[in-house]
Amino acid sequence: MLRFTKKTLLLFAVLALVAAACGSSGDDTTTTAGGPAATTTTAGPAATTTTAPPADVTTTTVEEPTEAGLVTLEQECETFGGLQAPAGFRVSLVTDIGKVDDGTFNQFAFEGMNGAIDCFGIDETSFIETVSAADYAANIATSLDGDPNVIITVGFLITTDTETAANDASDVDFIGIDQFLLEYPSNYIGVLFNEHEGGYIAGAMAALLSETGVVGVVGGVEIPPVVKFVNGFDAGAKSVNPDIRVLSIYNESFTDPAKGASDANQFIGEGADVIFGAGGPTGSGGTVAATDQGLWGIGVDQDEYFTTYQGGAAPGSEFLATSAMKRVDLAVFRNIAASIQEAFNGGIFTLTAANAGITYAPFHDADIPASVAADIEAVRAGLADGSIDTGICFIDGLFLDDANNACG
Repeated sequence: MLRFTKKTLLLFAVLALVAAACGSSGDDTTTTAGGPAATTTTAGPAATTTTAPPADVTTTTVEEPTEAGLVTLEQECETFGGLQAPAGFRVSLVTDIGKVDDGTFNQFAFEGMNGAIDCFGIDETSFIETVSAADYAANIATSLDGDPNVIITVGFLITTDTETAANDASDVDFIGIDQFLLEYPSNYIGVLFNEHEGGYIAGAMAALLSETGVVGVVGGVEIPPVVKFVNGFDAGAKSVNPDIRVLSIYNESFTDPAKGASDANQFIGEGADVIFGAGGPTGSGGTVAATDQGLWGIGVDQDEYFTTYQGGAAPGSEFLATSAMKRVDLAVFRNIAASIQEAFNGGIFTLTAANAGITYAPFHDADIPASVAADIEAVRAGLADGSIDTGICFIDGLFLDDANNACG
């Protein structure tokens, strides 16, 4: 597993606890979104008195969230009281490897940007879909050529290139999804998530639905956010059934649904009757492999009922039990708002079950027993109020009883 030095992770733990308390490759695509073709812009005028959540927001600004702690972008927009971006305000997004319609991680970031476009009247945006990790720096440089106010970079693996760009372009605000540093420039926010809480919810759901006592999780690349999902799934399942068998695997890519399907089929051959896909399109391939066979599947990142299952039009949607939602869209939306209001502060921005950043999707077409629905909501609420502890280190995703974990 990709790990950090103990000293680095311990320092990060202190920082995160403080935050919780408070020229590209020819294969890459540059596209405009939500308005006319992008043009060169300059930073907007200074904002007046602001009401945006600070960069280290830890509680939702929505007073009456919907069922399961779901806060819509429309509800979030209402909290900003008609805030409008200055004329010429420009936002750009660089995906991790994959596309803005990948059905999970990149798409959720893109939807957060589009939500901000609609809410704040932003008319100059663009995005670049990354094909190779070798193109991260070039894609950021291409975005900077458009003179943006905000650049969103998606994914843990693009951290170094984002830090370099943020140091070189101090007049641009950078929002880095799943990215952390020991020290951030004042124009760089690293967005982190308690993925282990989402994994825990998914694991509890899997154990509640399983009839065989065997469940599986198809993970993406073995990096901390994915490790947190996978180990959270294991912990959640065993909180319901200590004797349950949890099968898991990591992959070398987030964009290989065929491999994810193969992993799931192997687990199903070993008796698994619920599959959690925790690895972008690779994981989604595992989820689809299960639902195609009339077995339960659980999605990840966003509500895959509307993406992978096309709003119920795709086969197997009735077997998608839920999705472990990681509200990348809220993170992007809230920090674009902060930039518009000149309330953008570099540092860690953490989303958790407590602030509506981690939750689960509605059941939609799935026939989930009322008792299971009640139990899984109790799990989410327990994570939100702190009465349930996953037993997992929020930094590297290792179990707290593992001597190598970074929290100990």
